[in-house]
Amino acid sequence: MLPRKSIIPEEFALPGLVSRMPRKPVFRDRVNKARFIAKSGSCNIAHKNIREQGRFLQDVFTTLVDLKWRFTLVIFTMTFLCSWLFFAMGWWLVAFAHGDLDVAGKTSIDQCVKDVNSFTSAFLFSIEVQVTIGFGGRMITEECPTAITVLILQNIASLIINAVMLGCIFMKTAQSHRRAETLIFSRQAVIAVRNGRLCFMLRVGDLRKSMIIEATVRLQVVRKTTTPEGEVIPIHQIDIQTESATSSNSIFLLAPLIICHVIDKDSPLYDLSAMELQCSDLEVIVILEGVVETTGITTQARTSYVAEEIQWGHRFVPIVTEEEGVYSVDYSKFGNTVRVATPSCSARELDEKPSILIQTLQKSELSQQNSLRKRSSTRRNNSMRKGVSLRRNNSTLSVPKVQFLTSAASPSLTVT
Repeated sequence: MLPRKSIIPEEFALPGLVSRMPRKPVFRDRVNKARFIAKSGSCNIAHKNIREQGRFLQDVFTTLVDLKWRFTLVIFTMTFLCSWLFFAMGWWLVAFAHGDLDVAGKTSIDQCVKDVNSFTSAFLFSIEVQVTIGFGGRMITEECPTAITVLILQNIASLIINAVMLGCIFMKTAQSHRRAETLIFSRQAVIAVRNGRLCFMLRVGDLRKSMIIEATVRLQVVRKTTTPEGEVIPIHQIDIQTESATSSNSIFLLAPLIICHVIDKDSPLYDLSAMELQCSDLEVIVILEGVVETTGITTQARTSYVAEEIQWGHRFVPIVTEEEGVYSVDYSKFGNTVRVATPSCSARELDEKPSILIQTLQKSELSQQNSLRKRSSTRRNNSMRKGVSLRRNNSTLSVPKVQFLTSAASPSLTVT
């Protein structure tokens, strides 16, 4: 028989009866929120309905650098080809105006440009002038100042085109995000106890021997918040400090480092427990900036961690060891973690009740002792079993030897 559910409203129920009923915490299901920063560092933002498209043309050089390689190469080729065709038309008009196209009427000395008798020859002369090839067959003379003016204009235009296009190609090949490919982050972040406080930790490293000068690390928590006035902020960025925070948060990235954030009362993670973290929609963004030692270009590497990528109660394994006077880094264990004793409560509850940490550590010590006892007992039992088996094998192998001694007087049997 199913129990009947009470239909008495809560406001008409007895206060004592209502107070005795325990209220369980309700955890809402986590909604699959889009990442703000991908694991590779790219920003997950789509710009739509931009009406003032002309602003991009005001900064042509940056626009060319930001374009994809296929568009840049097409623009590079078309720029030079169009300039050659444009000035080829100019040389052809100069020859046409001076009457140089009539080969039978004039000699090569009276022409503005020698051996320019058609548009094809004018196009070849335009290429020779702009790229300074100079095969020697075609050359300008002193007959018309217009040809000299066109020559000066084409040289100036070729210098500008070469500077812009070659500079664009150089900047695309030496972009700062290329150096960021060798700056790595751990796939998972961890939350564990360090020096008696809950800490959010991650590991960063540099695969190259050339260092990043003045490297700085910044952490931000991005989440959707609502103000008391009802304003919804879809991307609310909150800066959080690292453990060894200075005025610039600079680090010496000689070997892989563990970046630690102490979860204190000023941290946005202060009220999150292990259960609430699984249901939260926060995203921790990590930004590593520095100057490349070889090129002097400022580079930036980014990544982010969502709730599923934060392991509660884990710690990174050490990967730096000293071998024959040299510090060795094992990058195969870069993201490996081990489980450690960590309270599942929030940092606020841990500050209000420090005994929780003591009880957790005592339980972990007892569990370690019990595991050690079990291991020692199993080893003892295994050794005893091995000893018994060895005795049995020795007893089966010890067979009595029988010797027959015969003499001339009487035969005898001797057992040894």
